[in-house]
Amino acid sequence: MSPTPGRLFARVTALPAIALGAWLLVAFPLLLLGLFTPLAGALAGIPAVAAAVVLVPRLLPALPEDDVPWWPLAATALITVAFAAVQTAYHAEALVIRRDPSSYAQFTAWIAQNGSLPIPQQRDLIAGDDPALIYGSLAFYEVGDEVWPQFLAGAPLVLSIGYWIGGLTGMVVVPPLLGALGVLTFAGLVARLAGARWAPLAALLLAVCLPEQWVSRSTYSEPLAQVLLLGALVLAFDALASRVGPRGRWGAPHALSAAAGLVFGLGLVVRIDALRDLLPVVAFIGLLLLARRGQALPLLAGLVVGLGYGFTAGFGLSAPYLEYLSGSLDPLLLLSAGVVALTAVLTAVLWRRGVPRTDRPGWLPTAGAVLSVAVVAVLAARPLVYVSRGHGDEATGVFVGQVQQAEGLPVDPDRTYDEMSLYWVGWYLGLGTLLFATLGVALVVRRLLQRRDPQWALPAMVFIWTVATTLARPAITPDHPWADRRLVVLVLPAFVLFAVWFTAWLIRRLRRAGPSPGPWAVAGATTFCAAVLLVPTAITATGVMTYRSDVGSIRGAEALCREIPSNASVIIVDGLYYAYMPLIRGVCGVPTAAVFSTDPADDVQRVIGEIEERGRTPVLAASEPEAIFAVEPSITAVSHPFDVHSDQDMSTLMEPPDGSWPFIGDVWIAVLS
Repeated sequence: MSPTPGRLFARVTALPAIALGAWLLVAFPLLLLGLFTPLAGALAGIPAVAAAVVLVPRLLPALPEDDVPWWPLAATALITVAFAAVQTAYHAEALVIRRDPSSYAQFTAWIAQNGSLPIPQQRDLIAGDDPALIYGSLAFYEVGDEVWPQFLAGAPLVLSIGYWIGGLTGMVVVPPLLGALGVLTFAGLVARLAGARWAPLAALLLAVCLPEQWVSRSTYSEPLAQVLLLGALVLAFDALASRVGPRGRWGAPHALSAAAGLVFGLGLVVRIDALRDLLPVVAFIGLLLLARRGQALPLLAGLVVGLGYGFTAGFGLSAPYLEYLSGSLDPLLLLSAGVVALTAVLTAVLWRRGVPRTDRPGWLPTAGAVLSVAVVAVLAARPLVYVSRGHGDEATGVFVGQVQQAEGLPVDPDRTYDEMSLYWVGWYLGLGTLLFATLGVALVVRRLLQRRDPQWALPAMVFIWTVATTLARPAITPDHPWADRRLVVLVLPAFVLFAVWFTAWLIRRLRRAGPSPGPWAVAGATTFCAAVLLVPTAITATGVMTYRSDVGSIRGAEALCREIPSNASVIIVDGLYYAYMPLIRGVCGVPTAAVFSTDPADDVQRVIGEIEERGRTPVLAASEPEAIFAVEPSITAVSHPFDVHSDQDMSTLMEPPDGSWPFIGDVWIAVLS
């Protein structure tokens, strides 16, 4: 018997999170054990992913509406494929570390080729413990005799699949595919909450949005995090579609709950700030326990396992990074502990009484809706009455001041622009979407407090909490499109979801108004609402449709590696090390260090002698030939294998980006044979 459109839609849109969750479940232990190789990945990963995508979707119920036609599924598939094609055509080649995508790329290149962490400094192949040498760089921390990459391992574990298949080129086309899977997964969530016929509009709106396009072109972690967190909401929705008591026999709802909890928790393997987004899930589990729902304990068990992976990834493989973040991470950990403790206490206290009645008193639902609108109004009014200051980082202040000068703004380097966060959303989605989303969230909150639409409880808790906390304090360098990373995983999907849900509610009310509107009026209203949502978004998105970032970096990296002998030990003699050391060490696979001293010429001569004593070939690298000649006057010729002239993302503060800035990358080398 062939599946119905509703059941097929449900299965297809849950598959990305299921497959990626299964991969992370087996890939992370391999990395932890130092066995993350293509062979081990295939032997463990292929059966795990195959089993997950075959068995779990069979447990999924059909969409919660009757007579779902085929066209929403076909339209969603077309949007997903088109998004993947466009993003692949515009994909970036960010390998030189300036910001996060290249950091993730170099993290990936290392583990894909070597299968383990940390990165050995290989001092014995250079100059032993010579005090003039350093081994750390931007996004790579020197700790004792080791180097640890910044960030968590989740995204590199997935990007490594592309690296194994197609090298650097294969790696950089994975993000467009992940971005497309995020759009598909989001469409599945909208189909469950607003109806399948509205899913294509929501998918198209998210796909067109500038930050969604931009972040899916480079090796960022947000596309993967988006698939996992939205996919976990999809699985949780399906798990809770039927009511199961605490003593009920184990079945599909229990298994789906465990899978949802696991995928939620695995989000922490990808991004440490997922911990904040998961706090509402903890509170929701408390509500499930009070409601005597059998799905509560499986959801909790899956979440604990996934968080166990995440904390191991953070404190086991990214401890220097978490130490760097301690100023913001420690309060988050304390908050998380408080939420867990408070949920446990309230669950115990209310155990006999069950879930509190939020529809009594009768004014509470309306008050909740008014409060929702008031919070948005406060966020909108912030720039009129308040200017946020205090980066806590001198380098960030210097950069912000430079961008202010470039834009002709008053120079105020300490300004964080946090108060502008809601305006950022408005840039990319338009005022119409902001208005519809505000009305939508107010209606959803009111209906939930009236104890209606319980299927909205978990999505509303997660989205409202994440939107409020993110917009209140984005905590990111405030230039665009960089700062818009904060919006991609859940904030933009939340606004799109609530706006489309409100549109669907509005059209249903119009249809129920009686025969007077007529089908043409309903069609006209639907078209008008869709245009209000889509047109401003599409206009702003043209800012990323004119360039590809860092094009030529792969060609340059391959040329650089070809000119470095396999038995070389590379010494970087100027500030080139800051951005290029991980590329030379990880992609080219040769021991690399940088001279950092007050007397570089004498130190370089000494290090060259020590390398030659070890029977290896010294190679000097710098950002310009003069830096090499200054430390080794006997050199008469240098080569310029990495010579890249391309585009890179621009930086704006008070308006959305609408183009690119030039990127020039240079690596000069001298092989001392």
